[in-house]
Amino acid sequence: MDTPHPVDRPDADWFNPPESAVRDGDALVVTTRERSDFWRTTGYGFVRDDGHALLAPLPDGTAAEVTFLAAFDALYDQAGLMVRVDERTWTKAGVEMSDGVPHLGAVVTRDVSDWSLAPVPDWHGRLVTVRASRSGDALTVRARCEDGPWRLVRYAPLDPGAAALAGPFCCSPERKGLRVRFTAFTLGPADASLHAPGI
Repeated sequence: MDTPHPVDRPDADWFNPPESAVRDGDALVVTTRERSDFWRTTGYGFVRDDGHALLAPLPDGTAAEVTFLAAFDALYDQAGLMVRVDERTWTKAGVEMSDGVPHLGAVVTRDVSDWSLAPVPDWHGRLVTVRASRSGDALTVRARCEDGPWRLVRYAPLDPGAAALAGPFCCSPERKGLRVRFTAFTLGPADASLHAPGI
């Protein structure tokens, strides 16, 4: 990955600025606005595109990593990494509170959203890193807790010609005031293979 940057790196811009985003050393502490979310149609019949994301270019052959810490306590509190082409084409992946337990999951949206989750109760209150690697027509999303092993979260299609952006995201669909401490946001080369033991 590249040389570490402060999270509010100069090549990134906010999509839907949060209630606040305050530097604390090299970290960025973000506070969500009320009932912010990213979702498109499936099941609920509504489109929400007012979550918060700090996005930088993610060309083919590169990967983005985001590390964060948050005290998730309300239903659907969430934070992680977003890859976005436009309002109909995006992926978000990270930790989300559901049924009272933190879950590792992803939403892949191609006109409509889908959603996958797996409980990770032992990740509560610990540093989590999410990595999205773009290569050819595929986006590989991995995550890990602290120095634990990488887990494959999603392998999804992404048009190789699309102009995509990536970076940290957070939202709180049921409330306001979720605070997320983003400690790293780095860009670098894409992963060598889907099953590479190292990144």
